[in-house]
Amino acid sequence: MFPNLSCSSTMFTPRKFAHPMFRTFSRLARLNRSGRRWQSTEAHPAGGHLPSIATSTFLKPTRDLALRTAGLRYVDQTEADPAREMVGRETRKMNMYQAVRDALSIALTKDDTAVVFGEDVAFGGVFRCTMGLAEEFGRERVFNTPLTEQGIAGFGIGLASMGHTAIAEIQFADYIFPAFDQIVNEAAKFRFRSHGNFNVGKLTIRCPSMAVGHGGHYHSQSPEGFFMGAHGLKVKASPSIGSETCDAHANPFQIVIPRSPIQAKGLLLSSIRDPNPVIFMEPKVLYRSSVEQVPMDDYEIPLGKAETLMRGNDLTVVSWGTPVYHCETALKMLSHPPPSLAPHVPESLRSAKIELIDLRTIMPWDVETVAESVQRTGRLVIVHEAGRTGGVGAEIGAEIQKRCFLKLNAPVRLVTGWDTPVPMQYEKFYMPDPIRVLDALVETLTY
Repeated sequence: MFPNLSCSSTMFTPRKFAHPMFRTFSRLARLNRSGRRWQSTEAHPAGGHLPSIATSTFLKPTRDLALRTAGLRYVDQTEADPAREMVGRETRKMNMYQAVRDALSIALTKDDTAVVFGEDVAFGGVFRCTMGLAEEFGRERVFNTPLTEQGIAGFGIGLASMGHTAIAEIQFADYIFPAFDQIVNEAAKFRFRSHGNFNVGKLTIRCPSMAVGHGGHYHSQSPEGFFMGAHGLKVKASPSIGSETCDAHANPFQIVIPRSPIQAKGLLLSSIRDPNPVIFMEPKVLYRSSVEQVPMDDYEIPLGKAETLMRGNDLTVVSWGTPVYHCETALKMLSHPPPSLAPHVPESLRSAKIELIDLRTIMPWDVETVAESVQRTGRLVIVHEAGRTGGVGAEIGAEIQKRCFLKLNAPVRLVTGWDTPVPMQYEKFYMPDPIRVLDALVETLTY
C-alpha cells in the first residue's frame, strides 16, 4: 500500500518519509500536538469547568468527607455522637468495583452461610468485582455457574429458601430476562404463597446495568422498569398483637442502584442483609470512573431512602445511577452556561435553586422525600436512562401528580432514553445527556 517500505526481520519500517502521504500524517500530528498544548494553557471559563464523573462534588475525595457520609451507619456503632464514631476509622481510595468487592468480602467473612456464584465470578468476573474472592474464601463459596441465567436465579431461590445467604451475579443486566420467570413468579411470590411460612429474603441478585458508551442493544440496557410490576405482599409482625399482618402496599422485591463507591458498598451490604430479596444494579460506566475514599469498616446505608444531594426551592430533579452526574452538569450549565448555550438560557433562570434527589432504591421508592420536595418547589423533572414508555419515571410522575396536583406549577417532565433499542453507533444520542436535561429545566422553569 505504501511505497518505499523495506522489511526487516522484526517489523516494517519506512525507508524514507518523502512520500506525500507521510508528509500529510506528519503535519496532522504537529497540528494535533499544538492543539493539545494550546488547550492545556487555555484560561478557565468564568463559571469554572463543567463537572464530570471524575470531578463531581458528589464524590468524597477525603477521609473526613467520607466518614461524614449522610445515612452511613457502622455495624459496630455504639456511640450516639456521630463525631466520636469517626475516631480511629480509616478509609481507602476505591473505585466502584473495588467497593463492591470489599462489600462481598465483608459479607463472606461475617456470614458463614454466604456464597457468591455466577458466570466467571471465580475468575474475578468481567468487571473484576469478585477478584481474588475464590482464593480467599474457597471455591466452594465463590464458584462459577453454567451460562444459564434462569438456572442462576433458580439456584439462588432454592439456596435462600434453605436459609443460606445467596449472592448471585447476572453478568449483564441485559441478560436477566431469561431469569424473569424465576424472579417475578417465584422469588417475588415466595413469601405470599406460603402465607409467610417460607421466604427467600436472603437472595441478592447483582447485575451490571446502564450504558457504557458502546454496549449497544445487548450491553447497555436499563431493565429496572420491567420489575416494577413484580407485585406481592410483605409480611411483617404487628407490634401490638404479636401476629403476622399483611401490608398490601409493600413489595417483597427491592431494586437498588448506587451512584458511587461509598454508596455501592453500604447499599450492597444492606441488600445482602435485608430480609427481602433484592436486585442490585451497578452502573457499568461507574465501575472505574467513580473514585472516592471509602470507609474500611463494615457499614450500611438504609434501603428505601432517597438522598437529597442539592437543596433548592424552585424545581426538583429526581434521578439515580449514572444520570445523577449528567444532572449535576446540567445544573452547572444552567447557572453558568457556556457561550454556545448562553442565548438559550434566560438570565432570570441562572439563579434558580434546584433540588437534586438521588432515589437510590427504585422499588419501593421514597415517595415521602420526593413528594415533600415537590410540595415546596412546585416543579419536577425525572431523569433516567431506560426508555420512557412504561418506565420508572412514568410511575413516579403519576404518583406525584396525584399527591401534589394543587402545588404543581408545571407538568411533570421526563428526560429518558428513547423508545427504541439502545443503538451502538448512536448510543450517545440515546442517553439523557446534560443538554437534554438542561432543555427540560429551562422549559419547566419557564412554563
